[in-house]
Amino acid sequence: MTRPGHLIRRVAGRYRRAPGSPRAIGYLYVVPALALYAVFLLFPFGQTVWLSLLHWDGLNVATWAGAGNYRALLTDPTLRAPFGHALVLLLFYAALPVAIGLLLASALTRFRVRGMTFFRTVLFLPQVLAMVVVGVAWRAILTPDGLLNDTLRLVGLDGLARPWLGDSTFALPAVGVVGTWVETGLCLVLFLAGAQRIPRELYEAARLDGAGALNEFRAVTLPGLRPQIAVALTLTIVAGLRNFDLIYITTSGGPGNATSVPAYEVYHRAFETGDVGSAAALGVGLTALIFVLSVAVARLVEGRAGREEQGS
Repeated sequence: MTRPGHLIRRVAGRYRRAPGSPRAIGYLYVVPALALYAVFLLFPFGQTVWLSLLHWDGLNVATWAGAGNYRALLTDPTLRAPFGHALVLLLFYAALPVAIGLLLASALTRFRVRGMTFFRTVLFLPQVLAMVVVGVAWRAILTPDGLLNDTLRLVGLDGLARPWLGDSTFALPAVGVVGTWVETGLCLVLFLAGAQRIPRELYEAARLDGAGALNEFRAVTLPGLRPQIAVALTLTIVAGLRNFDLIYITTSGGPGNATSVPAYEVYHRAFETGDVGSAAALGVGLTALIFVLSVAVARLVEGRAGREEQGS
């Protein structure tokens, strides 16, 4: 027979937790968020994976495709091309905005500039505009009789004027320039916020050691902005790979398929050509690519920070 005192100690030990350890009741607070995440994200994604294993036009009875749609992603040039275009756009959506943002942030922290708030607001303005508005405005600028060509003719550079969005050679870079204009303000604001947290003593010490602008940037600014660079790269990479509305408004994937990207190709195949299975496989492949690149950026930044801490 169990003694009352022993039973009380067993019950008390069962509910005793170390300070800071999670309690079972705490998980109840995250259940609503997890339920919404599962209903609106995990379940649709699982359904998309299932559709990617089928041949289906959206109306008739579906047939089993297995891994056929995924094999087509590797073997069909018309399916591989959008991913190649998306990787090219990452140069404009991620690499250039981060580089320009770092350059501007370094200059603005080194030299005192009047009207900093106005300057920051103007550069960040594209982020608060709907991408549809951005697309319509830039489509008007880049048309054969648009502002860009009119300016080139005005300064005597008629030979450079061309239908930017209708030329298969320049259409993708033209869309990429728009992406650079949109994302640069975001990177600059992130870097300026991070630069304000870098101790001024580090800059003063670097200048006392005779460091020039370049050495000061490499020794102080760049290491101090590493977390912000990781965030900026992640956000801009995701924005570049998810690019749909800008392509849809400006080029609709043309001329030909010169500017087709995975997100637009998903729409095109699912709603225009009736190849839902292939569209679902494209969507799953795009999700996997975004996940891999985001994890790679995070691991790269964390690994480099860890090596520097060990070195110090």
